Formats: sequence, C-alpha cells, structure tokens
Amino acid sequence: MKESPVILFDGVCNLCNGAVQFVIRHDSKAVFKFTSLQSETGQALLNKFGLPASGFDSFVLIENGKAYTKSDAALMVARNLQGPIRFLYGLKIVPSIIRNSVYNVIAKNRYKWFGKQDRCMMPGKSIQQRFI
Repeated sequence: MKESPVILFDGVCNLCNGAVQFVIRHDSKAVFKFTSLQSETGQALLNKFGLPASGFDSFVLIENGKAYTKSDAALMVARNLQGPIRFLYGLKIVPSIIRNSVYNVIAKNRYKWFGKQDRCMMPGKSIQQRFI
C-alpha cells in the first residue's frame, strides 16, 4: 500500500495554518496527511530526513521517501491539488535560487505579517483522520 504524502507545517503560524486549510479544501481526494513540525511525529520525520528540528522556516513535504522543502515543497503540493492552483507547478521552471529567495522573505516575516498562535491548531472532527 502506497503511503500518503505528509505535509509538516509550523503549527503556531497563522499563514501555515491557513495554507493547511487551503490544501484540505482543494484536496478532494484526501491525498495529503498533516502533522505539525512541533509534534512528536513531526520531530521524528525531521530527524529521519536530517532536517533541523527547531527554527522552523519551511514547511516540508514527505513524498515517496523523499523530503521536499521551501518552494519545491509548495510546488509539489500545488501539483496534486484540484483546480487552477495546480498550474502553479509550472513555476518549477524558475530556478530554485529565485523561488527560494521569495519563499525566504515570506517565511522570515510570516509571524509579523500574519500573526502567531500560542499553541498548535486542533483539527475538527471532520478532518481529524488526516492529521498524524
């Protein structure tokens, strides 16, 4: 049985939580599972793939035994969603140094621009099975 791709996200970041809600709404086939970077599962996955376990500046996509970060992760997720958002994957032709520069500016300012919660979001019953 093929494992579902897993999105690791900063659970206290309002932008990140909004992105997760967006993915849930546009993932009608329920392809993706989710866990926060701060969770035990998230920490174990970060460790498994040799990624930093603190100072979160990227969400991570684990798919087919590989970890994708920053703009690569975002574009890989977009590719699997329904609707016009999937065409963002075409930005893959832009060199990653350019894509990640934009990503880094947003990541660096996400708390200032979008705010932060005191604790990780708790999924509602209707989507709880998608969180690990």
